[in-house]
Amino acid sequence: MTTVTTRTVTTRTVEYPADGMTMVGHLALPAGGGRRAAVLVGPEGPGLNDFQRRRADALAELGYVALAFDINGGRWFTDPQEMLAHVTPLLADPGRMRGIGHAALDVLRAEPRVDPGRIGGVGYGTGGAILLELGRDGVDLRVIGTVNALTTGRPGEAARIRCPVWAGVGSEDPIMPAAQRDAFAAEMQAGGVDWRLVVYGGALHAFHHPNVDQAVLPGVGHHPVHARRAWDDVVGLLNECLPPAE
Repeated sequence: MTTVTTRTVTTRTVEYPADGMTMVGHLALPAGGGRRAAVLVGPEGPGLNDFQRRRADALAELGYVALAFDINGGRWFTDPQEMLAHVTPLLADPGRMRGIGHAALDVLRAEPRVDPGRIGGVGYGTGGAILLELGRDGVDLRVIGTVNALTTGRPGEAARIRCPVWAGVGSEDPIMPAAQRDAFAAEMQAGGVDWRLVVYGGALHAFHHPNVDQAVLPGVGHHPVHARRAWDDVVGLLNECLPPAE
C-alpha cells in the first residue's frame, strides 16, 4: 500500500477483489478529522489512470472522501480493440457491473472517515454505467453524475433509483447519439427519477479527457472548454445534493 500526504490531501492505493480480479483503487482523504460525505469516481473503459486519480484528489480538496475505483484489475488498456473486447461484454452484463460497483462501495464504506449514509457517485463512460447500475439495484446513494454514460437498464429497474441523476454528453458523440439520449431520457422519466441531461454542443465522446485522439479511436476527442464546464457542473451537482460536511 502506497500512502502520500500533502497539506490538504492524503492518498493511498487500495487493493480489493472484484469480478475475479484484484482491483487497484485510489483513495483520497481530505484534511482534518471527522466523517465526511464520500464520492465513488468511476473510470472510462480503458481503466483507472492518473486523470481519474486527480479527479479523486480534487474532490478531497473540496472536502470529500473519494475513491477512484478500478474496473480492469489494475490495467490500463492502450489498444482500443483490446479495450473494447474487454469492456463490451461487461457493459452487456448488469450483474457484473453491479458486482464491481458494490465491491468498490464496500471499500469506501469501510473507511472510518466516511459517513456511510452520505455517499454519491461520479462516473465516466463505463464507470458511469456501473454507477447507474448501482442506482438501478436500489443502492442508497445521494446522487449519481455521469459523463458519456447514457446506458439504459432492464425494464422497470430505473424506478429503484433513489437519488437525482445528472448526465452529460457531447452533441456529436457517435457512441451516445441522439437516439441513445432519447432512450435514456425515456427510461429515467418512466422510472420517476429526478433526472437532468446536459448536451455539450460540438463535443465528441470522451470530450472531458485530455489524452484522447480520433486517430486512436474514431468518435473521441478532447474539448477543453466543455471539459471545464462539465467538471464545474459536476461540482455544482455535488454541492447541491451532497455537500461535503453537514
